[in-house]
Amino acid sequence: MATNVIVPALGESITEASVGQWLKQPGEAVAVDEAIVALETDKVAVEVPSPVAGVMGEQYFQTGDTVTVGALIAQIVEGGVPAAAVPVPAAAVPVPAAAAPVPPAAAPAPAAETPAYDAISPAVRVLIDTYNLDPASMAGTGKDGRLTKGDVLAAIEAGTARLKSAATPAPAAVAAAAAAAPAERREERVKMTRLRQTIARRLKEAQNSAAMLTTFNDVDMTAVIEARAKYKDMFEKKHGIRLGFMSFFAKAVVLALKDVPSVGAAIEGDEIIYKDYADLGVAVSSPGGLVVPILRNAQAKGFAQIEKDIADFGDRARKGTLKIDELQGGNFTISNGGVFGSLLSTPILNPPQSGVLGLHRVEDRPVVKNGQIVIRPMMYLALSYDHRLIDGREAVTFLVRVKEAIEDPARLLIDL
Repeated sequence: MATNVIVPALGESITEASVGQWLKQPGEAVAVDEAIVALETDKVAVEVPSPVAGVMGEQYFQTGDTVTVGALIAQIVEGGVPAAAVPVPAAAVPVPAAAAPVPPAAAPAPAAETPAYDAISPAVRVLIDTYNLDPASMAGTGKDGRLTKGDVLAAIEAGTARLKSAATPAPAAVAAAAAAAPAERREERVKMTRLRQTIARRLKEAQNSAAMLTTFNDVDMTAVIEARAKYKDMFEKKHGIRLGFMSFFAKAVVLALKDVPSVGAAIEGDEIIYKDYADLGVAVSSPGGLVVPILRNAQAKGFAQIEKDIADFGDRARKGTLKIDELQGGNFTISNGGVFGSLLSTPILNPPQSGVLGLHRVEDRPVVKNGQIVIRPMMYLALSYDHRLIDGREAVTFLVRVKEAIEDPARLLIDL
């Protein structure tokens, strides 16, 4: 008996998705509620579970195909026998003659040996390259021992995935060294994921629709670094989460939005919508690209809850388990390019929001304090904003409020 698997509801206003990766191949055993396929929507990846236990049957779409909500995508054969469990008839096994010499058997390759880098699917390859992992350190459970996305995520979570060492040449370097002649040069054409297409479209829309401008400032991180060093052990012991920089900046943005509400407002038609709350978008990296989950009601949250929420967003972004509604809404965004080493950038707005704050790496620089040249840990701040709504004076005032709160964190506690 075969059970149909249909494309489930994907979220409000989302009617279609792309097949990102088949997690089960025809003939493989499937448990009830086990994920069989990952679908990519405009925002996140959605794993479709099997409604019954059985064997993976026919698949009606290939990787990259577009599917609509309610479409028949595959079938599960209940009570079927996995292909690997089908016994081989004895007659099919050749028996050598008694007098015939038996040559020494070659040592078989280990069953868990990872296939060549080129044999790994593009989606899994992106995940491996994103985190600079050595594919040989992970066991593949896919067809012919291929690595699946689940294998890589499981290895990352278990801590068994190794980074590429200096002695391990990158796949590109191996391919270049193996090329004996220019004729062997290759190119690979990979279709953009639905998420990457959406990112590209929205970023271009932001440039086309908003009068975008960026203003800069720098901030002395000494006070925050000292506060973090002093309290981080007690903070982690009490709250079970590390004290980072993002909670300081989130609280500073909440404070600045109270003083300059237009930065958190939005234009809708010929009206301006002002909001008395702070739903902060926090840009985090995922294997498919940058996503911006929303830290809702940040104005009502303490440092510990902000750190927990951001850590949870980052973890689930890497696993592709963020929910659609967690990526919708928001009236201001914080993007931390400093974790990747960025010194300075001009962040792009996330429409319909009117402001985005870019954070960058902290580095020691000479600055003048009380007439003396001293070395301080400094960070550049960049505020991109919609000039149709926000004047230069308001943008600079907002950025100065953030700077003042970071350089004197006591302001965050007494609302100054």
